[in-house]
Amino acid sequence: MKTKDKIVVIVGQTASGKSDLAVELALAFNGEVISADSRQVYKGLDIASGKITRAEMCGVPHHLLDVANPKTEVFTVSDFVILADKAIHNIVARGKVPIIAGGTMFYIDALLRKSNIPKVPPNETLRKELEQKDTNTLFNLLAKKDKERARVIDKENKRRLIRALEIVAEVGTIPKETKATSPYDALQIGIHVPREELVKRIHARTTHRAIRGMLDEARTLHKNGLSFEKMENLGLEYRNLAYFLQGKLTEDKLLEQIEINDRQYARRQMKWWKRDKDIKWFEYDALESVQDAVKDFLE
Repeated sequence: MKTKDKIVVIVGQTASGKSDLAVELALAFNGEVISADSRQVYKGLDIASGKITRAEMCGVPHHLLDVANPKTEVFTVSDFVILADKAIHNIVARGKVPIIAGGTMFYIDALLRKSNIPKVPPNETLRKELEQKDTNTLFNLLAKKDKERARVIDKENKRRLIRALEIVAEVGTIPKETKATSPYDALQIGIHVPREELVKRIHARTTHRAIRGMLDEARTLHKNGLSFEKMENLGLEYRNLAYFLQGKLTEDKLLEQIEINDRQYARRQMKWWKRDKDIKWFEYDALESVQDAVKDFLE
């Protein structure tokens, strides 16, 4: 029987340091990084999404960044799995170690075959009908039809709510965790950051992004054709930036709301990760212990 390819998967809450750890491990173990982030796949979504910079990559190749156009494309979990599988095969073929890092929970589970990928084609008639409803109405509809999906979804992300309802209409419920066999031998590493430290990190990150030009980035995206509706549908920072550009939030309120939403998102992420007993958790400052675990895994 063919030996499964070994991959290292880094998970954790937003602002926990997944990207930095991925680079550290890639440098130590001849690896390349595959991003598992649902916003960083889009071109132009750089500062507010926390996309790693060339300097921060330290020469380590990164995959699945800037692979879709936010104005014209909707990147799905199925797209992610297809491209990630190809990237893993390519990296392994060159004798290197694939390191997957990101906070989009469903992407990781789908890649490891812990969640079914619903093969449901777009239902344009239903989409047009649902587009007329606000996010609160959509969320309540989903909560009635599929409580599990409603428990972890971003209830302000209209695009994801519509897609979830589209799937529910076709197959009944969003497929949950399955017993499917993963095609990979995966070491799942979780980064644990104490709550007080995480709150500090989220605040510092938001401030840093504002200084780097997060607001100007949003203005440029809209000027170049990204509608406010599509920007809102991207969720988290981009939703609030769209509100700011439309005069619905002051700059101070914008930064405050981004931090609130990021803390809420971090709680949803941890609820999701806690259900996966395969994850080995390490404290955020335990780099040496993580490296020892990866070394033992790869030997």
